Amino acid sequence: MGDNAMVNGVFATNNTTAPTVERVLPLFSLKGKTAIVSGAGAGIGLAVAQGYAEAGANVAIWYNSNKKAIERAADIEKTYGVKCKAYQVNVTDAEAVEKIVIEIVKEFNGRLDIFVANSGIPWTQGAMITGELSHYHKVVSTDLDGTFFCARAVGKIWRRQKLEGIDINGNKLENFTYGSFIATASMSGHIVNIPQLQGAYNAAKAGVIHLCRSLSVEWVQFARANSVSPGYMATEISDFVPQETKNIWKSKIPMGREGEAHELKGAYLYFASDASTYTTGADLIVDGGYCVP
Repeated sequence: MGDNAMVNGVFATNNTTAPTVERVLPLFSLKGKTAIVSGAGAGIGLAVAQGYAEAGANVAIWYNSNKKAIERAADIEKTYGVKCKAYQVNVTDAEAVEKIVIEIVKEFNGRLDIFVANSGIPWTQGAMITGELSHYHKVVSTDLDGTFFCARAVGKIWRRQKLEGIDINGNKLENFTYGSFIATASMSGHIVNIPQLQGAYNAAKAGVIHLCRSLSVEWVQFARANSVSPGYMATEISDFVPQETKNIWKSKIPMGREGEAHELKGAYLYFASDASTYTTGADLIVDGGYCVP
């Protein structure tokens, strides 16, 4: 729990404060804030990084093996006039994650406001009984453990920032309300996908959703924690799936198509910004209606 967020087993009053700005558009501005987005070399993560930069944030983008992220960071910086830099990070290495978070905070104006835990890999081996255990460990380690490790590292930063009111260099923090942790979960954390079998992925994403809910309570005095659950998106993560299977997906989506990565920008911006100061522990499903029927 945070600093005295609970007293005698119940929540204390006034654990948070409301923003003083009441007009809606200024609440969506991220000007002067620092964001880190993992798994941002392409797809959802890259779209989110672009959206945050457009809203005024300085953005550090993480990639595992896609070195195109370096060029894309330079493009973001040039296009939106903010600081943007790419870092190669293995989110399954807790020590490396904590080290690079501190390095980025020092380099990006001494502060951190937003972290998007977007790194993830799919299950590609069908039935769990015949799938390799090494593949299971890789999926869960990346999708769930990696999210936990990232949350642990950034939570320490936000707790200190809120309690001390200063950045890592000892300067007064301007325009800092609460940290915002956003994890990319999946509609697969809510339903069981068919026809493909992907039990390990489904379980990991359900874990991500509940982790964020748990953190929303544990961090209530210094950070918010929410998740976004995309449905089938037209990104590289599903390139291994046969077109016949994708056609079955589309027949189960009321909107009749896969989503585009840029259609998720609004959801991630909402959670990152002061427009969502009274939103924590929430999961927003963006799936074209798949989970409705």
